[in-house]
Amino acid sequence: MTDRPAPRPVTQADYDQVRELHAQGLSRNAIAEQIARSGRTVSRLAGEMGLSFDRARTRAATEAKKDDARAKRAQLANDLLDDAARLRRQLWQPADYVDHGGKEYDRVDWTLDEPTFADKLKIMQAVGIAADKAVRLDEYDADPGIDAAKSMLGALAKGLGAAYDQLNQASTDADAG
Repeated sequence: MTDRPAPRPVTQADYDQVRELHAQGLSRNAIAEQIARSGRTVSRLAGEMGLSFDRARTRAATEAKKDDARAKRAQLANDLLDDAARLRRQLWQPADYVDHGGKEYDRVDWTLDEPTFADKLKIMQAVGIAADKAVRLDEYDADPGIDAAKSMLGALAKGLGAAYDQLNQASTDADAG
């Protein structure tokens, strides 16, 4: 165990500085930094002198951070839904494939009218994940009064899940046949 130096005794100068800086409107942490004391010590000295720190600014800053995070989550949820829609469109678009060859043959490029079943399955998995995460982000910040939005997102997630199940069943049937 390391020996820690003895704490520096609190002096009248510390009390005077806390009182003066508090009168200037500095926060507890700003005072602590200026007088090279811990926030706990500053709080104790202020309390002994009957001084308190206005927490309204801290509350307002905390609420602003919460609002910013809420807005970022909402934007991310929208982006995820856009991603899901963009990915889903790929199910029915031409798909380019490449075989890079090897020592004994050259690279081969080809295009199919739409992705292979295995690639469609992967696309649907990605679509489902993106939609699910969007729903979860919306649920995180949901008010009880926005049940209609939750219902719409839930229906979207169920629809995507059903499409995934349908593709998966078709793969099982194709493998069995």
